[in-house]
Amino acid sequence: MVDDRPSRPRRRAVLGGMLGALALTGCGSLGSRPRVREWNLFGGGDGARLLQIHQQYVAEHPDVDFEAHTLAWGPPFYTKLAMSAAGGRAPEVATLHLSRLKGFSPTTMLDPIPVDLLEEAGVREADFLPATWNRCIVDGKLYAVPLDQHPFVLYYNTDVCKKAGLLGPDGKIKPVQGVTEFLDMLKAVKETTGKYAASVETTNPWRIWWTLYGQLEGKFFSDDGTRLVLDDAKALEALELMAKLATDGLTPKSSNYAALVAQFTNGDAGLSFNGEWEVTTYQTAKTPFSMAPFPVVYDVPSFAGDSHTFVLPHQANRNKDDTKATIEYIAWILKHSADWAAGGHIPAYQPVAKSQKYLDLKPQAEYRSVAPDVLYDPDGWFSGSGAQLENEAGAAFSGVFSGQATPKAALAQFKAATQKLLDTPSPV
Repeated sequence: MVDDRPSRPRRRAVLGGMLGALALTGCGSLGSRPRVREWNLFGGGDGARLLQIHQQYVAEHPDVDFEAHTLAWGPPFYTKLAMSAAGGRAPEVATLHLSRLKGFSPTTMLDPIPVDLLEEAGVREADFLPATWNRCIVDGKLYAVPLDQHPFVLYYNTDVCKKAGLLGPDGKIKPVQGVTEFLDMLKAVKETTGKYAASVETTNPWRIWWTLYGQLEGKFFSDDGTRLVLDDAKALEALELMAKLATDGLTPKSSNYAALVAQFTNGDAGLSFNGEWEVTTYQTAKTPFSMAPFPVVYDVPSFAGDSHTFVLPHQANRNKDDTKATIEYIAWILKHSADWAAGGHIPAYQPVAKSQKYLDLKPQAEYRSVAPDVLYDPDGWFSGSGAQLENEAGAAFSGVFSGQATPKAALAQFKAATQKLLDTPSPV
């Protein structure tokens, strides 16, 4: 899954073995067949889903020597990818979070995407949301092709919310806007469950803070990325609301990722604030639930999120035929991304995002409207999914939920840690 946690290494290892085995089904004698080696970081449900998609690709492309390899999520993946690219011995294609693209030193560690080959394969710039596509361009060249978007969303237990009077005639949760309506919704759910209103990862609440701060239109870095320009008043407003959620018993004071999933699954919380990738978990558990955009609590729609992208890690001698086959592989995956979207991610490829096959997915298509308003992590070598900036936010902001730190103290700690990172030269 997109944010597979360190608590799940066995599942990840098993899938890595499964995908390694897939390489055998696509092999045979090399002969003159083009080679496509793919590295990804998908464990859990996403990994199982990708395996099925890859099996279909292999069956339809016997002329391609294809290998897929799953590596450990987060820093281990990016370290190995950087080492392979630095040595010019990288795989033909890899997964990269879009939030980490600019911090990955793309002009030295990645090879540009051949746009002409992409167009030959039937994929064009017009097939993507402009804001997403433009983030893939560095120094005027395309370095990534977006596969999806995965925003911070609202899960809701339909049984609980019906009892709480929060569902409309269509059976969907009634949208709320503003702090007062947001808190009223949570109070109604808490009264119904008798425990919590919402589950949220309090041990690393980066996503909820970044969402709220984004809705307040707060800035993070200066336009040139050299200075921290956090708006203290807005940052504190978001942190104070987070503190209130815990103080009023609307959320737990301490909850790690596994706990946030369990609390929603077992009904202790009627709502859950999280990325959309747990849809398969709750479907498997037969939890009565649906999904919706996270509420617009403040001024503008803005939702913490990211995109998985395809990149071409740098190779010292990139083979023309292998590259052409790789671009055709990327295009094939994009055109089949409704299967990928079943795991919760919003397709970045608009012909699929507008297709009936995707629109028929419930509840996966219920929050698709947020796609233009996904808020990526600030650009920096230490920023992005699973990077150090998120860890520093967790270290500072978890105390706001637990009551061990005031919002002011937490913000001061976070700013100091961020400034230290900003003063440290990029290692790549």
